[in-house]
Amino acid sequence: MWKLLVPVGVLVALLIGAVLADRPFPRAEFVYIERADINTIDPHKMSWSHDLRMAGMIHECLVRSDVFSEDLRKVGGMAESWQLSPDELTWTFKIRASAKWSNGEPVLASDFVYSWRRGMLPDAAGDYTAMFQLIKGAKGFYEWRENAQRDFATASGGRSRPVDAEALWAQTQKKFDELVQVKALDDRTLQIGLERPTPYFLEILAYEIMAPVYPKLVDQYQSIDPVTGMVRYDSGWTKPGIIVSNGPFQLVSWRYKREMRLERNPFYWNQGAISVDSIALPSVIDGNAAVLAFQTGAADWVSDVNMPFKGELLERREAYLDKHAPLVRSLKAEGLDRVEIDRRLPFDEALCVQPMPTFGTYFLNFNCSDRLSDGRVNPFADARVRRAFAISFDKENIARNVRRGGEPAAPTLIPPRSIPGYTGPAGPSSAPDPGAIATARRLMAEAGYPDGKGFISVEFLFNKEGGHDVIAQAIKRDWEQNLGVSVRLDQRDLKTFRNELKTANYMISRAGWFGDYTDPLTFLDLHRTGDGNNDRKYSSPRFDALLDQAANERDPTKRFAILSEAERLIVEEDCPIAPVFHYVQIYLFNPHKLSGITPHVRQKQQLYLIDILGDKKGREVPLQMKPALVPSETPPALPPPMPAPATTNRSAPTASHSRSRRHRPARATRGRAC
Repeated sequence: MWKLLVPVGVLVALLIGAVLADRPFPRAEFVYIERADINTIDPHKMSWSHDLRMAGMIHECLVRSDVFSEDLRKVGGMAESWQLSPDELTWTFKIRASAKWSNGEPVLASDFVYSWRRGMLPDAAGDYTAMFQLIKGAKGFYEWRENAQRDFATASGGRSRPVDAEALWAQTQKKFDELVQVKALDDRTLQIGLERPTPYFLEILAYEIMAPVYPKLVDQYQSIDPVTGMVRYDSGWTKPGIIVSNGPFQLVSWRYKREMRLERNPFYWNQGAISVDSIALPSVIDGNAAVLAFQTGAADWVSDVNMPFKGELLERREAYLDKHAPLVRSLKAEGLDRVEIDRRLPFDEALCVQPMPTFGTYFLNFNCSDRLSDGRVNPFADARVRRAFAISFDKENIARNVRRGGEPAAPTLIPPRSIPGYTGPAGPSSAPDPGAIATARRLMAEAGYPDGKGFISVEFLFNKEGGHDVIAQAIKRDWEQNLGVSVRLDQRDLKTFRNELKTANYMISRAGWFGDYTDPLTFLDLHRTGDGNNDRKYSSPRFDALLDQAANERDPTKRFAILSEAERLIVEEDCPIAPVFHYVQIYLFNPHKLSGITPHVRQKQQLYLIDILGDKKGREVPLQMKPALVPSETPPALPPPMPAPATTNRSAPTASHSRSRRHRPARATRGRAC
């Protein structure tokens, strides 16, 4: 299989040598490669999937998802138990006595109150503010703070008012305590009141942005702007040797565009769940170099295989499985998951290629603002234009011939059959269907651009990583041929691309999203007016009203029907997006040597579970998928902590190491996709 790499091997070996050989530490026990560099480890600033995956190792929330259970049942994290009131409006969590920060201090209920207040503030400009607004009073607090800041800045008129700014901040903290129903009843008891019953709230609490930050440290890196009254956040607290965190691992080194290194947190409460002492994430952005790093043993897991020859790698895998079809059928009949089946087959390099269907979709953003950032009238503010562009390119060609990864073309945003009980809309037909092309041309003519005449030159924004260039080229050809428009491709590095999205400095961009929780809102909330992830600046009172209606509907069937209509509106009518394909994530790892990578469709990888099989350390027993619980088997509200392994031959690092301390992109995968 690896002979496919020979033409590029010499060149990428130089890159690997420059990055992987330049290490101040010995090789980590587990080395993995992402498709992009980590942006931040501040949970309130995350959005990209690879950031969120990193966060899962250095932070921990109240609860975690058991990623090796079909129903992603919740297990204790910082909380050892929890209860929900009969009216489903009040959650009470008991913080475990063994929950500690990486400096040995206890994690307190008040740490969550502090952290969630930080996440709720408009000052933080986080992408996930809406998640916090499920909590009673959070939205009112956000709006109060936003108005107070605006009034303060207006009154300042550019003058510095430090005393008044500090007074506003004191008033803000008091207003939070008054409005928001998050209370530390004592050091170990946290109570949360909800705006309305929210069946997926535990999933929200398992999301990395809900992890606590260490108040005593973070306070030292924030200040109050004396002109605007806003809280200013300095990222200095996230640096190695400074950061205090509460997850299974701590950050000991971060050399930008070189390598990040994590080591076991000796104060983490569940040492039995950890089977490696060190983890490294080298910066290897080139896809060929990433594959060669795996081939040569420099990396144990590659989170995204995306090179021109990946189709050949998948064909080799399928041929091997066909050769062993009787054994594969027998193992499937035993109820084994796909990774465990591969583990029980005779080893072959083909089994290192691991395609994983995911809860994610690749799509295009259309900027819906009335004017572009340079002041020009924006033709994509017209839904007819957006719909014309959305249906006039060939999705099947991209999925089959460009991506070549077994990914299905996407007529809708939410992957079909991914949410039990939910049936989405059919979605529109698209090119090469002659009817779709004729409809697109008619819509352009109705908008005043017959055969593309008079239409501005279209700028299509995408980032360098991930093969987005070849996708953009295919779409460009279709648009120019089917609509008669001119398209200019605008390729940027990931950081610039991200900034252009957030400031709406684009016409059309590539995009991707992996669901954060098992509910249609994980995809639909992206399009609500003012949502932090609404990069399209789409605003529809009709769409927002449907989401509000669904929020107040207690009947699950009726609620899903309302949300299906909301999805239909954005993929068939208003078209702020154009779905392209549903992701299949292709990993590289050896299932005979590595355990801890889950095949669950949500692809929420929790890398602290990694175990190197055969090293005589840790569990040494591969983790396997467990079936969903039937209602009668539902665990009580007070679940036990995750069990320690039966044996372990490794002692935890000593407390003297505690000073070397420590999102989501992309959507391994939740949040934005890189």
